[in-house]
Amino acid sequence: MSGFLHFVKKETLHILRDRRTMLVVLLMPVVQVLLFGFAISTEVNNIEFFAVAPNRTEAVRQQVERMRANPYFTFKGYIDQSRIDRVLRSGQAAAVVVFADDYDRLVEQAAAGAVDEAAVQFILDASNPNNAGTGLVYLQRAFQADDSVTADSAPAVRILYNPQMKSSYNFVPGLMGLVFILICAMMTSVSIVREKESGSMEVLLVSPVRPIWIISAKMIPYFLLSCLNLTVILLLARYVLGVPMTGSVAGLVGLSLLYLLLSLALGLFISTVAHTQVVAILVSGMLLMLPVIMLSGMLFPVENMPGILQAVSCVIPARWYIEAVRKLMIGGQSFPAVWQESVILLAMTVVLVGVALKKFNDKLE
Repeated sequence: MSGFLHFVKKETLHILRDRRTMLVVLLMPVVQVLLFGFAISTEVNNIEFFAVAPNRTEAVRQQVERMRANPYFTFKGYIDQSRIDRVLRSGQAAAVVVFADDYDRLVEQAAAGAVDEAAVQFILDASNPNNAGTGLVYLQRAFQADDSVTADSAPAVRILYNPQMKSSYNFVPGLMGLVFILICAMMTSVSIVREKESGSMEVLLVSPVRPIWIISAKMIPYFLLSCLNLTVILLLARYVLGVPMTGSVAGLVGLSLLYLLLSLALGLFISTVAHTQVVAILVSGMLLMLPVIMLSGMLFPVENMPGILQAVSCVIPARWYIEAVRKLMIGGQSFPAVWQESVILLAMTVVLVGVALKKFNDKLE
């Protein structure tokens, strides 16, 4: 144990003296959280709209003024119905709100339970379907805020867990899955390959300490750095980006620690197939970064992918981790709700550790 602790101290000092590695490991998560949380956004904050109102009654004007006061909308003015296509095609507005000629009468009928036709029509530019869908939800919610618009005259829309539709709620769990696997797997694999490439690994292996403890000693500093990154990301997410943590925090931390162990095992596996640091970085980039971003559900819902890609995503650890983190952080669920994802991650960890150690021992022989 004394020799093992000396190896841990040696590797820790080596990392602390490598300022470039420390800069990447510690600052990359902070920069990515702030970048994804503020600069990269799927929210729609400025919906420019025109209104078509043949009869500008007091009820119509009040509804338009209510929308003008909403920070999500920018009122461009009243237009004739003949100009709707022109303003949408030219990009002057993203939506047009069309009030019926007898808006007041239709609203009164709806209040009485007799609905003949819609009192309001929303016409949106769907060239960007994500913006159009979000804009439609905002418009529906704006009209629901009107006391004169009843449930019969307006669709009932209820948004759970993320009523403000903030993109940071979606990006933070995905970013955690990406950052942890990159730091643990890529940095660990490069560190071990660097020792083999320089020939110093053989010097370490002739020591009285068993090879498994030498490898573990190299992994522990990166595990501790990742724990520090986990703390920083959770603090930034909660107090800077305002992401709620309504579920089990202890379950979130425990699941993250399991994911860190899995990522370390993946880094050890990569080190057994890579002979140079360049190859290790390339393998890590191809096997980790792109699949995590594209197939884990970080940016795109897995359910919307073709069946074959959904099957491929099942072997990506980040998919299960991100799903579980969203349930715990955003959905407010307890740890038993993510038992399936936890079992899958645990099984992947056991398999990766076993295969990686076997291949590493084969390399030594």
